[in-house]
Amino acid sequence: MNIHAFAPASRPGLETAHFLRDSDLSDHELRSLLEVAYQIKIEPESCRDSLKHRAIVLMFEKPSLRTRMTFELAAAQLGALAVFQDHRDGRIGEREPARDIARNLDRWFDAIVARTYSHRTLEQLAQWSSVPVINALSESYHPCQALADFLTIRERFGSFEDLRIAYVGDGNNVAHSLMYCAAQLGVSISVCGPPGFGPREADLAVATAVAEAHGSTVDVVADIREAVRDAAAVYTDVWTSMGWEDETQQRRIAFDAYQINDAVMTLAREDAIFMHCLPALRGQEVSDAVIESDRSVVFDQAENRLHAHKALLMMMVNGA
Repeated sequence: MNIHAFAPASRPGLETAHFLRDSDLSDHELRSLLEVAYQIKIEPESCRDSLKHRAIVLMFEKPSLRTRMTFELAAAQLGALAVFQDHRDGRIGEREPARDIARNLDRWFDAIVARTYSHRTLEQLAQWSSVPVINALSESYHPCQALADFLTIRERFGSFEDLRIAYVGDGNNVAHSLMYCAAQLGVSISVCGPPGFGPREADLAVATAVAEAHGSTVDVVADIREAVRDAAAVYTDVWTSMGWEDETQQRRIAFDAYQINDAVMTLAREDAIFMHCLPALRGQEVSDAVIESDRSVVFDQAENRLHAHKALLMMMVNGA
């Protein structure tokens, strides 16, 4: 792996009270957080016990492997206690209102990490919580994933200058977060998929405006060859996100021509990387050969969740 050291980073806190979407961070905060995450990765002892005597609650309505494990491990390695609660018997707000849940949790915990079906649930928790609420995935955004992704890109290429990402797949929460982060960092992005499955118009408009201010572009195209050609990173995700399982067959048909395989990857830059947020359905959105190739950085992305989550918790809970 070609890892380039980040510039030395101070560890300022974040001005935002909550992290519900990528745009909650300013350009400077996003870059600072990524730099802190990298410093933590190369010097893990530098942050040990930085959240000693703190407590984090994880409330997940959806299944999770990487997000749950890395937040729990991040808390433990920072010296904090992590308490996990799932909602197999009901979603947040069903048994009691989200505003009541928030005002219980903020008496006990120093941060609330929530994975929800509805982004509105996160907004309700944040409205009533006096401690930071962190979006661990909603149907609208996956901002913690994007932090790990751009840390991975920065490691591989050394900077964000003159880069373009091709995202091929459903215009879902991951696509929205990638658009916002790319725009803030001056990275161009092409979002590619069949008509009717693109990103939300409101998010596309905002991300496009931000990109223009940073000298980059956000494009939506239907031709996979156009999207991938000369891209530095080719990213895909499952065609059917959690909560949309009733559309599985319809989506398999619609996305049939959008698989990332060896032929598609030959269109990208010679040094291009393949990215996926995982879990992957091998043989559908990506071939087994690509995900197991030397170009694949999917497990680097997974590892970098840990370092990104550490940085995020430190900067939101401690202002460290």
